[in-house]
Amino acid sequence: MYLKNDAIGMTKDQYLRMVEQTGEEIDWERCPPEISDFPESVYTAISIYSALTDRVYADVGYTGKDFTNLNFLYEYHEIKEKSEKDWIFEIILFLDKREIKESQRQIKAAHDKIKKK
Repeated sequence: MYLKNDAIGMTKDQYLRMVEQTGEEIDWERCPPEISDFPESVYTAISIYSALTDRVYADVGYTGKDFTNLNFLYEYHEIKEKSEKDWIFEIILFLDKREIKESQRQIKAAHDKIKKK
């Protein structure tokens, strides 16, 4: 997925040049996508997600985004139709779920490290 291109270690352009140099056929399933490969609504959702504030607590870590300003951000991005709001909200929840899981993983790893001492 786009958000984990850094885990792949190359951009779409680098992948395409590598395939060209090796003479292999392009495997679009393995090709790292770029933001321009997604519809505008995905870019808007990522933009809104980034603008929302984080809820972070010292003892439990990241607990998700604060959705207090969500309606303001919909207005700012001129999103009026309920179906588009619902779609963008689904993307935001997907992104948030990933971040919460990653925060939990990091806290568990830190806790396990402390327990070993």
